Amino acid sequence: MSDHTERVLIDTTSNPSITILTINRPGRKNAVDPETAKQLYEAILAYESDSAQKICILTGAGGTFCAGADLHEVAKKNVNANADADSQSSSAENLQPVDERNLGPMGPSRLIVQKPVIAAVSGYAVAGGLELSLLADMRVVEEDAIFGVFCRRWGVPLIDGGTVRLQAIVGLGRALDMILTGRPVGAHEALTMGLANRVVPKGQALQEALLIARQIITFPELCMNTDRRSAYYSAYEATSFQDALTREFNAGSQVISKEAIAGAAKFSKGSGRHGSFKDFAKL
Repeated sequence: MSDHTERVLIDTTSNPSITILTINRPGRKNAVDPETAKQLYEAILAYESDSAQKICILTGAGGTFCAGADLHEVAKKNVNANADADSQSSSAENLQPVDERNLGPMGPSRLIVQKPVIAAVSGYAVAGGLELSLLADMRVVEEDAIFGVFCRRWGVPLIDGGTVRLQAIVGLGRALDMILTGRPVGAHEALTMGLANRVVPKGQALQEALLIARQIITFPELCMNTDRRSAYYSAYEATSFQDALTREFNAGSQVISKEAIAGAAKFSKGSGRHGSFKDFAKL
């Protein structure tokens, strides 16, 4: 039974249209146990379904993003269990086989979230915490933050998209370097790899993520989310280059009458000339 502890803090009111989700287990370096996984998953689904919320920021309490799965919980499992498929798929709700968008071990890790997500990363984002950061479209990283497949040392596999998302973001060679060695990757190396999108001083990741979010929500929403979904389709689902182009064209064509014509009219009247973004507002 759930004890309803707020392992995930949800803020949908401090910043208009921006949801802030904070993993709240600082005593465990925000390691994710089954209840935290469920709360995080449900919070992401609630964000997706709330039309008033346009962008989500995922962060961690106490100066750490997430240290991965709670190994104290993993250690409780029966190491003598038979190695057949039935025994490997634990009775725990978050350890069921992949079934579309169902709950994963770390919570929302099986989702391609339907609206933008920014990870504000401080401290450690390692093992399952690295995998959670990869769920985001962008990672804003404090200068002393550390990424890594630290679970390599303990024989705990990546089962929350790490082998899928990491190589799509940084390339196969760099992903295998991290996956095979388990070594720590600092913020500035992460930036050169494309794993980090911004590096900021210590204590400023959330503030910078909010600045980015406030800019993003000024853009025409339908067009932005259509382009975003096309990029994800191309990265993970397209069967060919032509399939990706077809999806892009068909989806983009639906935007033209709803946003693009009005946007072109604004440009014609002088808005956004010379690369200026300051006078943009949603159409």
